[in-house]
Amino acid sequence: MTHQRIALVTGANKGIGLEIARQLAQHGVTVLIGARDAARAAAAVADLAAQGLTVQSLAIDLDDHASIAAAARTIDARYGRLDILVNNAGIVDGADGPPSLAGPDAVRRIMDTNFIGTLAVTQAMLPLLRKAPAARIVNLSSSLASLTLNGDPASPYYDARLIGYNASKAAVNMLTVQLAQELRGSAVVVNAVSPGYVRTDLTGHRGFMSAEEGARLPVHYALLAGHDAVSGTFVEASGVTPW
Repeated sequence: MTHQRIALVTGANKGIGLEIARQLAQHGVTVLIGARDAARAAAAVADLAAQGLTVQSLAIDLDDHASIAAAARTIDARYGRLDILVNNAGIVDGADGPPSLAGPDAVRRIMDTNFIGTLAVTQAMLPLLRKAPAARIVNLSSSLASLTLNGDPASPYYDARLIGYNASKAAVNMLTVQLAQELRGSAVVVNAVSPGYVRTDLTGHRGFMSAEEGARLPVHYALLAGHDAVSGTFVEASGVTPW
């Protein structure tokens, strides 16, 4: 009997998250559309279900830790495990900017969602991931998280000074490194994936890639087979990204 994989994709009602959900479902994965807006989640489920894909909605808000705990209980009751966690949900804030100008409250909001929220979801889902025969965690990061690239005047990311967003994704990278070390020897692997500069609401629909293109690499790492199951890496489409 084929093992039916179960995946949770946070922030999956639109953009890259929706495309990750679509592509995972196209590979035969049962996908839970994690979203804080029930109406948008329902619309996303209807969109994918109309294509014959197996998807369900799951209420989860990275800023509401009670909702995260409730989501974990729901997954446990329905499936008893989780095979794939894609930590995709994240925010930007118009008051973010270079260190001399960024609003501290904006930076706090970004860090609370992008890092603390991601950590909370991961902690809540780990017991379920440990029950899977080969679990995969994909943390959506960004090339803007690279300290190396941020400090290189020749890098195209050198002038992209968003202290809140960049720091939040650098913190997600630290989570990836430390979690990979903690889970070493287990059946759970974790990687940080930069999807690239994708045209979504998050980027104001600027970018070089479509959401469909941006979803491909995260999906690849979510579906890593046993012989390909590297852990603790930071990658983008062009290859390994420097920390």
